[in-house]
Amino acid sequence: MRAQFVLSEIGIGLRRNLTMTFAVVLTVAISLALFGSGLLIRKQVETMKDFWYDKVEVSVYLCGEASRGRNCSGGRVSEEQRQQLLADLKATPEVQTVFYESQEESYAHFREQFKDSPELVDNVSADALPESFRVKLTDPTTFEVVAQAFEDRPGVEEVQDQKALLEGFFNVLNKLQLLALIIAGVQIVAAALLISNTIRVAAFSRRRETGIMRLVGASNLYIQLPFLLEGVLAGLVGAGFAAGALVALKAVLIDGQLKPTFAFTAFVGWDDVLAILPWLFLAGALLAGLSSFVTLRRHLRV
Repeated sequence: MRAQFVLSEIGIGLRRNLTMTFAVVLTVAISLALFGSGLLIRKQVETMKDFWYDKVEVSVYLCGEASRGRNCSGGRVSEEQRQQLLADLKATPEVQTVFYESQEESYAHFREQFKDSPELVDNVSADALPESFRVKLTDPTTFEVVAQAFEDRPGVEEVQDQKALLEGFFNVLNKLQLLALIIAGVQIVAAALLISNTIRVAAFSRRRETGIMRLVGASNLYIQLPFLLEGVLAGLVGAGFAAGALVALKAVLIDGQLKPTFAFTAFVGWDDVLAILPWLFLAGALLAGLSSFVTLRRHLRV
């Protein structure tokens, strides 16, 4: 009987404040969708870092005929210097594997990379490209150790870390994540205020019923429970819409557009999306429940 009464009160409250309840659901959905997107962007950054940092190499470029580096005063790297560098690289604890790339191999890779720009390819010869050692590190973060050990060696023109080329891209993604979380935070505050106003209006419109319940000895929890459940229900429905938006983002944008276009990199999987969804429902329930509870404590004196 009590459960039936609570459910009927929830139904009455939702019907009386249908417009405000819809506004609460919409605001919660937008805020949690942005919050979930921020979490998904964070996971995407981590996924791409794991993918690319495992593949990046350190390039040790050797002096050529036209090199002007401070270690190239003797002209082209000698065979003795080349063999000594190779031996020292292989003996370095931070180095996993070393590959030698000649000028001809470098030129072949260059032609393949820029095959859609024939004018650029025709203006570059094999002599213009340096020979190099491609170094795979056991830990990509130890680049500085290798760079300091070899950048001043005779015959070495430059030591370049491919990871540094990716940092700018990852910084952009991190800023997008931060922006999404900031906007989500603002929306969550707006949702909390809107939930608070909705519960306050609902409590005011039913002040006669709550007064009667108080006179017949109903407990505080029993009187407040319908209002609390109204807020939590609105929060959960909003979280449901946010979850649907996140699933659509994965299915339509990531799987439908980005994956086929950028097949050379890794993207978040469905397990990452499914791991975020429970947090959206938890955040929606807590946001609505806490906002309703604080409002009832202040505006429903029983």
